[in-house]
Amino acid sequence: MVQSLNTKSDLVIQGTSHLGLTDYGKIIIGDKGFEFYDDRDVSNYIQIPWTEVKQVVVSVMFGGKWIPRYAIQTKKNGMFTFSSKDPKRVLRAIRVYVKPEDIVKSLTFFQVVRRAFKRNPKK
Repeated sequence: MVQSLNTKSDLVIQGTSHLGLTDYGKIIIGDKGFEFYDDRDVSNYIQIPWTEVKQVVVSVMFGGKWIPRYAIQTKKNGMFTFSSKDPKRVLRAIRVYVKPEDIVKSLTFFQVVRRAFKRNPKK
């Protein structure tokens, strides 16, 4: 059995991990880190300590009314993308442990296209 990273949990909610194939399970936010445990496979889990979190990137649509996904960018292991039933509640719980300036909105489609044309105008 997997040992939990947290000693106390602030929020436990149903969530989805978008790492490779989609996995459904539980997201646990606690005092030591962010955890995801798969419902079907006990050995499939993700544990991210708060000291390892670099940024939380949030995909915002319709002026902040809908948040389809959020990603946690770590210092060493890259990005982990998640979605959940109530993403605003999850992000409020994360904001307690991660500095609010490290929670950023992702770029829109048009911002990505504009950036590509500014960097390579010949293409």
